[in-house]
Amino acid sequence: MKFQGTQDYVATDDLTIAVNAAVTLERPLLVKGEPGTGKTELARQVSAALGLPMIEWNIKSTTRAQQGLYEYDAVSRLRDSQLGEERVHDVKNYIRKGKLWQAFEAEGKTVLLIDEIDKADIEFPNDLLQELDRMEFYVYETDETVKALQRPIVIITSNNEKELPDAFLRRCFFHFIKFPDEETMQEIVDVHFPDIKKKLVKDALTTFYAMRELPGVKKKPSTSELLDWLKLLMNEDIDLETLQENDPDRLTPPLHGALLKNEQDVALFERLAFLARRGDGSGGRRGPAG
Repeated sequence: MKFQGTQDYVATDDLTIAVNAAVTLERPLLVKGEPGTGKTELARQVSAALGLPMIEWNIKSTTRAQQGLYEYDAVSRLRDSQLGEERVHDVKNYIRKGKLWQAFEAEGKTVLLIDEIDKADIEFPNDLLQELDRMEFYVYETDETVKALQRPIVIITSNNEKELPDAFLRRCFFHFIKFPDEETMQEIVDVHFPDIKKKLVKDALTTFYAMRELPGVKKKPSTSELLDWLKLLMNEDIDLETLQENDPDRLTPPLHGALLKNEQDVALFERLAFLARRGDGSGGRRGPAG
């Protein structure tokens, strides 16, 4: 069972090595990287490539580790007892299975995605140590132990919003997805838009990476935002070079709202573009947007 990427997902050699190493070691794969670098999509593509069903657990700031195992609905049971319901005599009727339980009891191997684990409380990862290590947990209400029929492939993503405990990190295989260079980004664009004009991509990538390299930029545009921008440019049939010639005073690229997500970055880009244009004496030629 080897992951080699898919026709819809450009996986670098080091990423495929990390996925296959985690599968071989039967360890959770902890994936970090900038938002928009394909961490969540990786789990979906591993699922598709290996032909395995995927179970997705999206973590929020209010998510508790216990919810991944199960929840006991005591309120519903109390209400049913007051109404004289027959189902009240079986406590299993009030146990809600969590995502880990679903993965553990699946008949075949699954891909379990624990998405954005760093959003939860700092104790969240520690509370899952034993369950992810032993692949079992105890249900107190029914006095039973739930064991994984087959160890799922666990992929955990993090945006690095907070540090994860050392004890948790020791149990994971770690991989950091580097932001794609221009060559890799070209491959990603080709996968999503095989018929796009090469000149448009070249100009768009020049503008995109110039934005990312702006000193002081608050929110760097991501891969997913580049793809959104290219889709809009294709839909409007906009050629960056032609638009530049028609409107030499334009400081920001067309439809820049797909890339720049706050007013500070827009103002910064305009200011630096203006200074660059004045500095090289280009007059009507554009600066970093060019």
